[in-house]
Parts: sequence; structure tokens; C-alpha cells
Amino acid sequence: MRGLQGKVVIVTGGGGGIGNAVCKRFAEEGAVVAVFDLNAESAKQTADAIRAGGGQARNYTVDIADQARVIAAVAEAERDLGPVDVLVNNAGWDHAANFLETDKQLWEKIVGINLYGALHMHHAVLKGMNQRGRGRVINVASDAGRVGSSGESVYSFCKGGLIAFTKTLARELAKKQINVNVVCPGPTDTALFKDFCGEGEYGDKLRNALTRSIPFGRLGQPGDLPGAICFLASDDAAFITGQVLSVSGGLTMAG
Repeated sequence: MRGLQGKVVIVTGGGGGIGNAVCKRFAEEGAVVAVFDLNAESAKQTADAIRAGGGQARNYTVDIADQARVIAAVAEAERDLGPVDVLVNNAGWDHAANFLETDKQLWEKIVGINLYGALHMHHAVLKGMNQRGRGRVINVASDAGRVGSSGESVYSFCKGGLIAFTKTLARELAKKQINVNVVCPGPTDTALFKDFCGEGEYGDKLRNALTRSIPFGRLGQPGDLPGAICFLASDDAAFITGQVLSVSGGLTMAG
């Protein structure tokens, strides 16, 4: 894709399934990748794999729910690699439960990662992009935030908010030529999905039901997402902003 060579890219949740695949794809396109993840070992493994393949990457241990740590990590990455050109807010977490069976402790964890984490990253990165008059942001939300999803009430609350926030930022930052877009994965076979489904018979039933509901007849795989994300970061998407793209095997076909 055009325009990714030498660009500095931050990917949150870069040690996980989708994040790992996204980091590797950006490196293949010639970008310099900052792998942000709460799991230090996973972040290191992703960065090591990129460097072993001839790419450029550095890993950073970051709890995105901690604003002070986010500010420090972004500053560190920019000292190491240069100004950030692309931000991919990919980190997320969920636990399946009906809303009336949840409590504030669970809400705070889900909101802290999925909503406040993204707010922290935007605030830390966009100030520099705004000053430079360029940049791309791709927010990885979820179709749960577009059409709802039983058992994901608070997660849907966060992802719906992230979609609305993206559209507002796209309007605010358009004059500075900063593109802000959303990619919404459908059910994707990742550690997050396994956490969501849980173990045992209930988890198996939920997994099978979701698989049957997807027109393509399979769950998404981490490798299904990087193409859409890298496209929105590339020069090929220079005139696209405030848009939401589902990558769901046809599960949702929202206009």
C-alpha cells in the first residue's frame, strides 16, 4: 500500500492476536512499529518477530487505563522512533454476562480498557499530530457497538461510544488533514473471544452459535483485519475520514 514506508505506527494491544497480525503487516509495508501492550512478554515477542524478519519495531509495556503511563510511553516511543504518524487503538477486553448480573467492579475494568484507554491514547498522540498537521488514527471498535450483542452490554456501550467519538474527532481534525476511522471486527478467534465465551459447555454453545450466524461460515481470524487497518492508514485512504468498516464475514451489513 502507498505511503506506509518509514511511517511511525503505535499499535495498542500489539502483543495479542489481532494486534500481533497488525504490527507484522505494518512492518511488512515498511513502517516502524511501536508495540504497546500490558503484557510485556507478548509485546517483546511481537517486536522480536518483526526484527527477526528484517523489520523495525520496539516494544513498550503500557497499561492504557493509566493515563500517566500512556503519556510517558508515547513520549518514550517518539524519542526512540520519531513523531507518531499512525495510531491504531486496538487493545480491548470483555467478559460475557447479562447486564443485570454484572457489578461496578466489572464495569470499571471494561470501561477503563475499552473507552478510557482509547481516550488516553488519543489525547497523548493527537496533540503532536495536530501541531504537525498530519496523521491517521484507526480505532478498532466492534459490531457490538453498532448493532448490540447479548452478553456484551458494557463492552457495546464502550465501542458505541468509541464510534461516535471517532466521527466527532474526524470532524474536528479534518482541517488539519488528520484522518480518523473505525474498523469493526465481527467475532474473531482471539484470546479476547475466548475470555468472552468462557469455558465449558456454555462457551462451546456460544462459539458454535456465533459461527453459524456468520454468512461466511467461520469465525474471523486475526489475519483478516490488518488489510483493512493498513489501508485506512495508507495514502490510498487519504480522502476517507469518519467512516466505519465492518470486517465480519457478512454478519452485519449495516449501512
